[in-house]
Amino acid sequence: MNFVSIRVITEDVARLVDFYERVTGVRADWANEDFAELRTAAATLAIASTRTVPLFAPGSAHPADNRSVVVEFLVDDVDGVHRNLTGVVEEFVTEPTTMPWGNRALLFRDPDGNLVNFFTPVTPAAVEKFAR
Repeated sequence: MNFVSIRVITEDVARLVDFYERVTGVRADWANEDFAELRTAAATLAIASTRTVPLFAPGSAHPADNRSVVVEFLVDDVDGVHRNLTGVVEEFVTEPTTMPWGNRALLFRDPDGNLVNFFTPVTPAAVEKFAR
């Protein structure tokens, strides 16, 4: 098995895609107005309209209703990214902070309120864990 993507359901695909393109620097591939993907070497962030939900099961997903999942991105310099995102991100949850597990993390919310974590490994064990 290989984990390949996470999908975010939203009322406004264009707005959310624009946000993630701006904060990640990754250009989205659009299948149609209801579905786009931002692909990285490790995984894909899919963004889909509420109009796609009935294809799975009506009412199975609700937009802007997440308080349990964190979308995470490995970045080279979280402090530099934080400086670059000032003025782009409306709600920072935490400033860059070194976590007990060895990552320096920056948490913020996307326009739908989903929690996003940009992190950089800083301890030797964390650096080794994410070495490519």
